[in-house]
Amino acid sequence: MSTGAIILDHENEFARAWADPHNTRVERPPVDVNAVLTAHYQVSEPLVFTRTQLWDMEVRKAYRPDIYISAVVQAGSAATWGRRELGGGHESFYRKSMQRGRLAPGYGLVLEQVRINPDLGKVTFIGAAQLPGPDGSVLVAGTEQPLFHVEHVATGAETQPLNEWRLVHLTEKPNQELIVRFAKSESVYLPQFIEVYIREVLQLELTRT
Repeated sequence: MSTGAIILDHENEFARAWADPHNTRVERPPVDVNAVLTAHYQVSEPLVFTRTQLWDMEVRKAYRPDIYISAVVQAGSAATWGRRELGGGHESFYRKSMQRGRLAPGYGLVLEQVRINPDLGKVTFIGAAQLPGPDGSVLVAGTEQPLFHVEHVATGAETQPLNEWRLVHLTEKPNQELIVRFAKSESVYLPQFIEVYIREVLQLELTRT
């Protein structure tokens, strides 16, 4: 096992897992935030969402998934530790949370090694079976679902930001049940985390139409 987020090359580890044909890959089309806002929402004040705001949201979400993806993460279950500043806004840390199973009912412990890369507008989450906890004791992830890695990217122009998302489960062969489950969750609306940011950080009322 890697000794941790400090020495792990998160982005290359994700790329390696994504390239492995045995793994189960899920990728959604880039979300044009302002286009979706215009087509499917009413906002209490005129809003042109920016790439700067999208990146701010990604960093906040990395630290508080229980707030930004509460549909998946159990309230109050998220914690981060082992933070290491790498210069220029780059940082890495460990994260744990209780996350809803994709194929099984209930929640299981998910352990991740996180890398924030502002140069690429990318946050990479590398799933781990075990991690040293905040007190040095060994934490062991749940086994309700295969380990997975996630990549979030804030890209596009400043006034036309795009949210990109990829996920890869580490499997012996592609799991069609997982692929179908993600396909069923697709929506014309913004991802929950962007809605939360608009409501809670920008303090604007947001209504789906």
